Amino acid sequence: MPPTIEAGAPGGYYQGASLDGARPGAYYINLKDTHEWPKNGLPTLTYHEGVPGHHFQISVSREAGELPIYRRTGGFAAYNEGWALYAERIADELGVYDDDPFGKIGFLQSYLFRATRLVVDTGMHHKRWSREQAIRWMVDNAAEPEGSATREIERYVVWPGQACAYKLGETVISRLRAEAEARPGFDIKRFHDAVLLGGSMPLTVLERRVKEAMLKA
Repeated sequence: MPPTIEAGAPGGYYQGASLDGARPGAYYINLKDTHEWPKNGLPTLTYHEGVPGHHFQISVSREAGELPIYRRTGGFAAYNEGWALYAERIADELGVYDDDPFGKIGFLQSYLFRATRLVVDTGMHHKRWSREQAIRWMVDNAAEPEGSATREIERYVVWPGQACAYKLGETVISRLRAEAEARPGFDIKRFHDAVLLGGSMPLTVLERRVKEAMLKA
């Protein structure tokens, strides 16, 4: 990550490829303070930002030539971040942590971090928590270093709701999967096609699309 933006940037982010393929997708890690990124958290960050997370999801949208361009390039935070958080679960289901117990701890801490975001975001923007109160709550409850927690909270202050998008989106996708799994003949590939092949969309539209696709199965 460029040093000029490290102080205000998240721990990592993904930049999608250009539509013509001339510029590849890229995944950036914030190395402002390397002790804030323990090695056991890097695999999960990579699955979130790379494959099967943002890189996979956004590349599928970019290559969906039958969709109008605004569907291939636009984005809804709850969908995009919900898929990437759900993708962390997919990586776990694929067995990537079977021989990596410390990596599994990093995976679980990532989910704890996203749950904590729900509290501090709504704490500041609904309950009127102070910046300092939100930082302390994140440090105490998410195993987050103070420097990293401070940068996170300072982003949430000026971007209400974005921190909630991850867990809200993942909750909806996981619920839709659980409902689909309860039906006879469930096919995980068909489910993921229903989630991904329409591009980024509001969660209400995603829910309708997935239910219609799985009912046809």
